[in-house]
Amino acid sequence: MLVIGIAGGSGSGKTTVVNSITEKLKERVVVIPQDSYYKDSSHLPIEERHKINFDHPDAIDWELLCKQLRELKQGMTIEQPVYSYISCSRSKTETVTVAPADVIIVEGILIFTCKELVDQMNIKIFVDADDDDRLMRIIVRDNLERGRDVTAVVKHYTDTVKPMHLQFIEPSKRYADIIIPQGGHNKVAIDIIANTIEKALNSAIQ
Repeated sequence: MLVIGIAGGSGSGKTTVVNSITEKLKERVVVIPQDSYYKDSSHLPIEERHKINFDHPDAIDWELLCKQLRELKQGMTIEQPVYSYISCSRSKTETVTVAPADVIIVEGILIFTCKELVDQMNIKIFVDADDDDRLMRIIVRDNLERGRDVTAVVKHYTDTVKPMHLQFIEPSKRYADIIIPQGGHNKVAIDIIANTIEKALNSAIQ
């Protein structure tokens, strides 16, 4: 079993990289998104929930994420939490059942800021992209998926996303074994990584 961490700034193209690897490895891979492990804030008034800084490491339930990753590595099936950006809370009734696989991909902007999580990874990949490219992807994503208008997205990027990126995410790049420049557009790098993973798995079986 291989545990692969894929980090990078918001809008860097992490999802594209993850999807490319998943498409190649098919049922041999499961994905554990950091975004599923935001701390539950359902006890807070809705106006307070919308003030949560989702780009700060303190927003993540690292204890649960590390615990469930260990369980997957031990061959156990987990119940992954479901988090809603709309209500800013964790579902009380819904979870996602995740079974172990040959490859476990842990994906998220902050995953390299948690030493306990990093220590469980076999391969650490950082998806790098220019700030302008990331901002454009964030505008499109937040408008379509989270219902934010462009003005609100740009303000949030300036006030929160960019400073948190500089403080936490960019420095975590030093923990990466592999850095993919040009983000999800770098098809050559993505193909090489996917082929290397597949080759390592096949060698382990033989």
